[in-house]
Amino acid sequence: MSTNKNDYLTIKQNGESQLVIKKSKFICNLARNENEHQAQEFIETISKKYHDATHNTYAYTIGQNDEHVKASDNGEPSGTAGIPELKALQLMNLKNVTAVVTRYFGGIKLGAGGLIRAYSNSVTHAAQEIGVVRKCLQQEISVEIAYANLDRINHYLEQKQVFVSNREFATNVKIDVFLDLDKIGDFKNEIIEILSNNVTFTAGQKRYNEIPIIANNYHEQ
Repeated sequence: MSTNKNDYLTIKQNGESQLVIKKSKFICNLARNENEHQAQEFIETISKKYHDATHNTYAYTIGQNDEHVKASDNGEPSGTAGIPELKALQLMNLKNVTAVVTRYFGGIKLGAGGLIRAYSNSVTHAAQEIGVVRKCLQQEISVEIAYANLDRINHYLEQKQVFVSNREFATNVKIDVFLDLDKIGDFKNEIIEILSNNVTFTAGQKRYNEIPIIANNYHEQ
């Protein structure tokens, strides 16, 4: 696991999940948003879609250090909807995510504690169903080698589970890989040792890549 301070967790994609609790239907919509404007647009879209619902509550956290957060109970008792949703997002360490939880009242009152659990669980359940990824800032490194060393380098890349983005076969073989920033030094040293320094490295672009996270392990990331 990388310790890169630029890494963060977010949902795999936008999605929707439903729970029925004591005849009330809770529909949770999650979206990836990069700023508050996008978050507000998403909230408005879902609220219009479920305009006939009893409540459309929401919470969002924007920024890798939760620079922008907001929560709304939308008519539910104060502190029973938006804040529990926000805490659920934060407990899972999710960033740049907006949650809108829609409630259709089923006729049975849940009480303050029941509402808090219902709204919190709706967000957690939706994130688990949709999936979580680690957004990891990585650097592209081009590795140029002779054909005679291809089998050895392929074995190494497979063994280390290095992300290969491209291969080119010309006079030599050029393999483009993406690496966590804190792993580049070890990678180069190991390749140099394996190939007795018969290798050329070229640094390329940096970009965020997405690595799936196993469900229920969010708090360990």
